[in-house]
Amino acid sequence: MFLDSLKASLRKKPTAEGWWTTIMILIISTFVAYALFELAAGVANIALVYILALIAVAQFTDGFYYGLFSSLVGVICVNFWFTYPYWSLNFTLTGYPVTFMFMIATSLIVSMFTSHLKVQNQIIAEREKALAEAEKEKLRANLLRAVSHDLRTPLTTIIGFSDSYLEDESELSEEEKRELVTQISDDSHWLLNMVENLLSVTKIQTSGTALNKTSELVEEVAEEAVSRLKKRLPNIHVTIQMPDDPLFVPMDPMLIEQVLMNLIENALYHSGTKQPIICRIEDDKDCIWFHVIDFGTGIDPNRLPVIFDGTVYSEHHTSDGHKGMGIGLSICKAIIIAHGGKISARNHTDGAEFYFSLPKEESNYEF
Repeated sequence: MFLDSLKASLRKKPTAEGWWTTIMILIISTFVAYALFELAAGVANIALVYILALIAVAQFTDGFYYGLFSSLVGVICVNFWFTYPYWSLNFTLTGYPVTFMFMIATSLIVSMFTSHLKVQNQIIAEREKALAEAEKEKLRANLLRAVSHDLRTPLTTIIGFSDSYLEDESELSEEEKRELVTQISDDSHWLLNMVENLLSVTKIQTSGTALNKTSELVEEVAEEAVSRLKKRLPNIHVTIQMPDDPLFVPMDPMLIEQVLMNLIENALYHSGTKQPIICRIEDDKDCIWFHVIDFGTGIDPNRLPVIFDGTVYSEHHTSDGHKGMGIGLSICKAIIIAHGGKISARNHTDGAEFYFSLPKEESNYEF
């Protein structure tokens, strides 16, 4: 690995900017060395000044050649200006050849290792960037799969019920007509909610790290999410559990409300229970945790590892199977990652639980 880093450093061609930086550092170091010489600091201390200059050159330039040049200049300057006889090169003094070899070897080793660490940091940064890009591409692909499945099914249902109403209107009773229209209305509102979800992701993708984050009172955000959801689903029952002390977290409140609405609606449709859904908020050392807990059938264990990936999954055991979880949960994941948090799901004894975190300090993920 070290040799690979060294080869990469050697392949980089010197630039005018790099040489200018190197020369300026050496000039400043020479002035410092001269000041120490006037104070009779000794040749050893003056040599250390040039070694520090070498480290600075390796830090502020990109490539091995600047360090090599700096090490040679440092050795020559110490010999020419600060070693008797002054203002002349003399490598024949007793013990000086050893000192010369030791200094240049030290300089070269420091230069090599500093350049190696810099190249290693660049390689790590490039790998992290590549992993982030791969994660983003995977998330986009999963969202597209979820869109094709989760939006197409209710659209087909709406078209089917509409055609039935138009073709058999005269034969349908008032109760049957109302049932068809109610189903069309429910699916239309569900589609509208999914469009809002997609707009939320578009906002993240177009704004990058510049989310509109402000310090928000967590309790107000949770209550607003439940209030908005009840306007669309008036029969839903949600219990909010909060610590006694007020909690403030930097967030985009509209997006976090969207996450809570998605998770609570998901619990309503897929839990298969009439018991109230619990929205619990917990204070941790570095973050705030949100838990959405239902008391229903739970989640298929085979589904848990990919539940946020938008994977198409057949849910014949639910009465509202056409309302797939894919796109909503994929969007929840995108929003929480953009806030620098984590999101997951698990089963408990009496149902399922979705939970996510928001860091207490500013944190963003570049989408």
